[in-house]
Amino acid sequence: MKVPLLDLKLQFSTIEGEIRAAIDELLQSQRFILGPAVSDFEKEIAGYCGAEHAVGVSSGTDAILISLMALGIGAGDEVITTPYTFFSTAGCISRVGARPVFVDIDARTFNINPERIETAITEKTRAILPVHLFGQCAEMEGILELAAKHDIRVIEDAAQAIGAKYKGRGAGTMGNLGCFSFFPSKNLGGFGDGGMVVTNDAALAEKIAVLRTHGSKPKYFHSMIGGNFRLDAIQAAILRVKLSHLDAWTEKRRQNASVYDQLLKELPVVTPHIEEYNFSIFNQYVIRVQRRDELMSFLKEKEVGCAIYYPLPLDLQRCYEHLGYRKGDFPESERAAAESLSIPVFPELTEEQLRYVVEQIGLFLQREPSHSAAK
Repeated sequence: MKVPLLDLKLQFSTIEGEIRAAIDELLQSQRFILGPAVSDFEKEIAGYCGAEHAVGVSSGTDAILISLMALGIGAGDEVITTPYTFFSTAGCISRVGARPVFVDIDARTFNINPERIETAITEKTRAILPVHLFGQCAEMEGILELAAKHDIRVIEDAAQAIGAKYKGRGAGTMGNLGCFSFFPSKNLGGFGDGGMVVTNDAALAEKIAVLRTHGSKPKYFHSMIGGNFRLDAIQAAILRVKLSHLDAWTEKRRQNASVYDQLLKELPVVTPHIEEYNFSIFNQYVIRVQRRDELMSFLKEKEVGCAIYYPLPLDLQRCYEHLGYRKGDFPESERAAAESLSIPVFPELTEEQLRYVVEQIGLFLQREPSHSAAK
């Protein structure tokens, strides 16, 4: 049996008519840059997340970048974040000239550990950039308390967490700014790159809207230096269709995760730990297992899709050697990088496929003692 990590063709087959109608409507309007498709989608995303304002941008990466720009963060500043995340989280900090300061993760949730943040705060710290990894919100209460205490800003990297909740509050709406990605593989994915910044601060929303069009307002008059960070109207039209289905897709992911939880509990595998007050959208279903790389090879031989998120923490990446971090500085991030494996959880999976995935994991683990002895 073949079980891909993700199959977007299955999703498309269920909404193809709606998508084509939305694209045709846009083609008739010929309004491809901003316009009603984008502004309507912004309103819908703000409502969906529970934010006052939303500004569509060109990607999840650019959402983080423009958020840092809007807060005036630059050379000489420091931003605290996690080393266990996709590169753009820290890369954007570097791109504005600031210094990423890493803090280790919580061993259970993979998210930044608030208890370790305060010791990393200095007089140069301007912001904390937590990541809601794999669809579960970070421990925001502690983060927000620290930010208020030290008068620093909070930018939520919610690229993997649209629709997730922390104690009833929507991902992206708790800090000063929240950043979303609509990369095709995300739970709400477009047909290319796209992103969104949400905020409850009207002044920040306006500033981001100006920055995304080269800092111009009115047109051709530039009060600040921005960039071309606009969300394409065709992506907005497609995403509006998908947004209407997102809750149903999320529920199916959560059901699939629950099936995995039950089927895997008898195996020596650590399943995702979701805090009881969190609502996870399971952008990924990530297990921890010994001899992870061998399991991954075995699963691929059995045509089970799987992937490592992420194989090397950011503090150990070559481009960050100048920061002076060393192996062992963030042990939980390193352990997660060595043990974690994402397995298929997308909505269109059948229970038969879920059981096949677990069956193959079990077969590998049964073979482990004799395989180890042979070595």
